[in-house]
Amino acid sequence: MNIIMQFMKRNYKALLVVLTLSVALLGFSLFPSKKESDPEKDKLLIELLTFVIEKGHYDPAAIDDTFSKGVYKDYLNALDPSKRFFLQSDIDEFAKYETKIDDQILNKELDFFDLTYTRLMKRMEESKNYYKEALDKPFDYKKEETFNADYENLPYCKSVSDLKERWRLQVKLSALSSLVEKQKLQEDYAKDSKKSIEERLKEYKESLGERITPELEKKFVENAKKKQSEAPKTFEQLEKETRESTLSSLNDNFNFIKDLEREDWFSVYVNAIASRFDPHTSYFGPSEKERFDLSMSGKLEGIGARLQKKNDFTEISELISGGPAWRGKELEAGDVILKVAQADGEPVDVVGMRLDDVVKKIKGPKGTEVRLTVKKTDGTIKVITIIRDEVEIEETYVKSSVVEKDGFKYGIIYLPKFYIDFEDQNSRDAGKDVAIEVERLKKEGVQGIVMDVRDNGGGSLKTVVDIAGLFIEQGPIVQIKSAAGKKEVLYDRDAKVQWDGPLVVMINEFSASASEILAAAIQDYKRGVVIGSKQSYGKGTVQNVIDLNQFVRGSTYGDLGALKTTTQKFYRINGGSTQLEGVKSDIAIPDRYAYLKMGERDIDNAMPWDKIDAADYKIWDKQNNFDLTISKSKTRMQNNKQLQLIDDNAKWLDERNKENVYSLNIDKFKAEQKALEEKNKKYKPIVDYKNAFDFNSLPYEIESMKNDSVLKEKRDRWHESLSKDIYIEEAIHILNDLQSENNKGLSTKLKKDKVVKS
Repeated sequence: MNIIMQFMKRNYKALLVVLTLSVALLGFSLFPSKKESDPEKDKLLIELLTFVIEKGHYDPAAIDDTFSKGVYKDYLNALDPSKRFFLQSDIDEFAKYETKIDDQILNKELDFFDLTYTRLMKRMEESKNYYKEALDKPFDYKKEETFNADYENLPYCKSVSDLKERWRLQVKLSALSSLVEKQKLQEDYAKDSKKSIEERLKEYKESLGERITPELEKKFVENAKKKQSEAPKTFEQLEKETRESTLSSLNDNFNFIKDLEREDWFSVYVNAIASRFDPHTSYFGPSEKERFDLSMSGKLEGIGARLQKKNDFTEISELISGGPAWRGKELEAGDVILKVAQADGEPVDVVGMRLDDVVKKIKGPKGTEVRLTVKKTDGTIKVITIIRDEVEIEETYVKSSVVEKDGFKYGIIYLPKFYIDFEDQNSRDAGKDVAIEVERLKKEGVQGIVMDVRDNGGGSLKTVVDIAGLFIEQGPIVQIKSAAGKKEVLYDRDAKVQWDGPLVVMINEFSASASEILAAAIQDYKRGVVIGSKQSYGKGTVQNVIDLNQFVRGSTYGDLGALKTTTQKFYRINGGSTQLEGVKSDIAIPDRYAYLKMGERDIDNAMPWDKIDAADYKIWDKQNNFDLTISKSKTRMQNNKQLQLIDDNAKWLDERNKENVYSLNIDKFKAEQKALEEKNKKYKPIVDYKNAFDFNSLPYEIESMKNDSVLKEKRDRWHESLSKDIYIEEAIHILNDLQSENNKGLSTKLKKDKVVKS
């Protein structure tokens, strides 16, 4: 989630004074010159890291036996998440350190790390023989075998023979999925061969849902002609190809691992320590720090998706609004990437691969093609083609649209994130931009506004205060408590209300941090109706990134990296924290992810919810039918078959998410995939849904579109997605219900005037 740092400046300066003085007393600048891999540097890093966290963290955990057990579990899980390297005998040997890591930290001892690191290197080297042996001869896909991917509950292997068998089953599953994919592609091509190349090219363009370059078109035609002249491959040929590609993929993976240095693995250990304080406290090694600095610059490239590591798997955590993946509408948050292929190249298995290396394979020059083999949340395996592009920065900015219902006109404001550039006062600012959009909508005569912060992971705290202030007279917006216990209340001090009409705020499970502050403030004031997921993400903490090098004067150890640590906590004006519980919608609408583990509450070691004194604020008293509107909406949803289908789909996805056993019999594997595809047909109306509204751009944009075809294309896509959005539809119904009786009378008059004029 985005980090909110601007209000840390005063507290951060005080923190620096304390830390700088204390670190100097500890003599951190007096170490002699050592190489990068010198253990003395590692000891320094642990000492510095734990000291900074203990002094600067909002609520540092005690470094005791309980802490030690947590580090032990997290660290071993990070080293060997799929339990395919360590043997049970290794774990038995490691176990003596389970309650001693706290002592290792305090005494600056590296015995546990050295033992695990040395053993892991040995086991990884041995594992190369296991997968090579398994892929040396054809698999028997008629044999009744299964593979259990429930790694969390899977025991470690007791013997080398057991470990070899686990490797064999795992690589067989990888090869099997590739084989079935190849067979399906060959069958699909056989069906398409009856069509002309021109027809297939047209379908190819339509499937991508976006413009493709002349080079890609040329390549597609060349490949199509080449395939026309090729005879279909036999089962034996395809089986051999899949083993060869799986072998190549694993070799590549192990080559990546081989390039890792000791300090990379030490970063894993240090992070296991840091993350026990809370999930958002983490250590950036020198190379990771460099990448973090780049990511904070706002530059995005590739397919426009954020990835996260979950055990051995790479999962889509977020799609960047306006990016190629977002535009394609096939890739979704929660999808797990199994393989990556470049254009018509062989898919490379990325299970078990480092996140950085997966990203490298997915990234590429603008206009090139990448194919992702993903496991959807319903268990189906799907190949998704995406044309890489630059992610348009403009699409991360606020935008608005207008829509009519029953003679009323309403405005939709979509805010992807709370952006601001503190270094450039002339740059775009979400607070100012939303104010401009509100004024534009007022000029259009809208009688209600939807503020859409779904999938908004946060950003600038200042802009939250500014935006909330547009809808209230004046008063507190959010409370912040620091590590020292000091409370600060941030106020909107402008008595002006830019919009005093009906208001709806839309959230979902991915609305986090700053988004939750906005929704909570609107809810506490009873200023508008909050609708969406049962609750938002639940990230109610502030992180500060601290460069560790500033505490070490004259160091000859090189770059020590940086620490991101939790330093403050948010509280609503009613006193409750947004941490863990997030914001509960006034009107909870079923969605596909309702039963999956997606929020802060599902993260191990998340900080708890708590409460402080409420701020002094006055509830908005100009919306007299607030409760009646909520009641009407709930009644409407109970009778909505589309929402019932979405809820049924969500429950099914939750059930599917718990299934981890795969058949390695090719007929059963295909049958399982076909059954999933058939089941999915039941839920196709969810994707095909279309509401009854037409969405339009504001006059200034319509004028701009005359000379800007790209802008027109972007807005057409957005309006198309709005027209398929059942949640936007309900938001419009709610705005309609929020209208007063006088306004309804005005609506009738407007309708009559319209008839007379026409």
